[in-house]
Amino acid sequence: MTWHHLDTLLTRIRPHREPLALAIDAVIIALCWNFTYLFRMGFDRWLNARPDYDGWVLAGMLVVYLAVFVVLKVPKGMWRFSGFGEVQRLTVACAMAGMVTAVGVLMAQLVAVPRAVLALHPVFTLMALAMTRIGYRMLYEHMRGQISGSMHETRRALVLGAGDAAKLLIAGIQHHGWVVVGLLDDDPRKHGARIGNVPVLGPLDSAARWSEVHGITHLIVAMPSAAPDRRRRALDLAAATALPVVTVPTAAELRDGQAVAQVREIEPDDLLGRAPVQLDEGGISECLSGKVVLITGAGGSIGSELCRQVARYGPLRLVLYELSEFALYRIEQELTETFPHLPLVRLVGDVRDPEHLRATFARVRPQVVFHAAAYKHVPLMEDDNAFAAVRNNTLGTWRAASAAAAAGAERFVLISTDKAVNPTNVMGATKRAAEMVIAKLAAQVAAEGGRTRCMAVRFGNVLGSSGSVIPKFKEQIARGGPVTVTHPDITRFFMTIPEAARLVVQAGAIGEGGQVFVLDMGEPVKIVDLARDLIRLSGHTLAEIPIAFSGLRPGEKLFEELLADADATLPTRFERLRIARLDDRSADVQALLDWAAARSVASDDEVRERLARLVGEYQPARPLSATSPAGLTADR
Repeated sequence: MTWHHLDTLLTRIRPHREPLALAIDAVIIALCWNFTYLFRMGFDRWLNARPDYDGWVLAGMLVVYLAVFVVLKVPKGMWRFSGFGEVQRLTVACAMAGMVTAVGVLMAQLVAVPRAVLALHPVFTLMALAMTRIGYRMLYEHMRGQISGSMHETRRALVLGAGDAAKLLIAGIQHHGWVVVGLLDDDPRKHGARIGNVPVLGPLDSAARWSEVHGITHLIVAMPSAAPDRRRRALDLAAATALPVVTVPTAAELRDGQAVAQVREIEPDDLLGRAPVQLDEGGISECLSGKVVLITGAGGSIGSELCRQVARYGPLRLVLYELSEFALYRIEQELTETFPHLPLVRLVGDVRDPEHLRATFARVRPQVVFHAAAYKHVPLMEDDNAFAAVRNNTLGTWRAASAAAAAGAERFVLISTDKAVNPTNVMGATKRAAEMVIAKLAAQVAAEGGRTRCMAVRFGNVLGSSGSVIPKFKEQIARGGPVTVTHPDITRFFMTIPEAARLVVQAGAIGEGGQVFVLDMGEPVKIVDLARDLIRLSGHTLAEIPIAFSGLRPGEKLFEELLADADATLPTRFERLRIARLDDRSADVQALLDWAAARSVASDDEVRERLARLVGEYQPARPLSATSPAGLTADR
């Protein structure tokens, strides 16, 4: 306990380190002046042989030394890291101060001051100052070894949350290079108590004050079972300290077997700030268990998470349909390791290839199909790749859904996007056209007495998916910035990858055909706020990692919508999951499909004109030709 008390004392005085170091140095300089007299004159004469003005000489010398130390930033040195570099700086400082002092004494003709004292004093002072710093470092490292079992500098943590998770965290983390200095909790009954011999210092909003007092290097949020808004408040308070922030696993991660002591960096899920949608596990299991499930785009961000979610429900066979060989290999390896008893069918295929689709569906006979294959990057699809977007996103959806219906699949679920609402870009317009494809096929199957139920799921940006802002921001922070945001007012709806995948699976379980499911994702999030959060939670300030605004990209909107004005929604039995009924009465999607299937190349302008004919609410970022029928349609 003595070492803990000493550690507490040292951390309490750390905010005053510089003036305290200067005061200690002044005492050492004065003592060395007297020791130099003792060394030169001996015990008999070291006091009475001094001139009357020796006190004034000492005072002037202290002023000179301390001034030189301040100029050379000697007080800013951290004693617990003292080494050869610090000794070098002290040598220069003592040499300069000693020379100035000697010159001053000689110029003032203070002949009673021994010349040997003027010459030896800087040497003795340097030795004393260096030994003091090295001694402090040895004491500090010994103290660290007594407290944590390691002689090396440890990470000093302040834990936000003083519940069961904090107790388990303290028990498991203190022997892995961490020292938990204190706990914070908003429950006043816990203040002053000790958990695992660590004190509860105060409420969460005192994090900044205690971090400074105790020399904290990291903050740990240990509130896995707290409501998302309370957890988000804790993250905001921790981020305000400008220190790195980590967290214990969430309640769901703990149920999956992660240990509390396995602290991790802040993930996109932690920034959502709202409760995830609770879904019908029993209904999903009934839909998927013992069934053959096929997922197109199985290696993508959403597709791979769909594979993980579906695998949990024990399908009879999981068919992975993916164009990228590497992406297919990666998800196949992961599933083989995580679900070793799940039969996998791994197929390299293109949803634009109707013959391969028909042959594949006829052979594997999928009962449930999740269509995640899509081109989704807005600026890339806007210029030079517009026709590729139509063929993949719209024609590919038609061909995959048609193959599923021909093979007698029970359900076909299209993954759509909020960019399909009042689209201003090619990608959004092609996904809106894909929704029309689903509506057309659902009506056609119903008229022919088929069994395939076709539906779509529409959600906003997915945190952490490939091409999303989170991975990009993290890379920019790691490089030292700046973090680039297109516009200070741009907002987006957000959800996590697992949440998006669960929503898709749930829609597949309850959909009746021709429906578009929409998730109520709460309030949209400003992208610049998200960037600020990530910068602060990484332990940086906006001065260290600035934010730069690059301007809206081609086809990009300031805000997205989940429902167009002409749409209506119906509730489901799930609180935040609704069904959108879309106005597709005048849609002639077959004309677009025939046009896209009949050619292998088309200009971007021609693609925009064709999309504007079909999607009446499409407002292209670039104006269409005024002489074209599509241009007249777009301008109405």
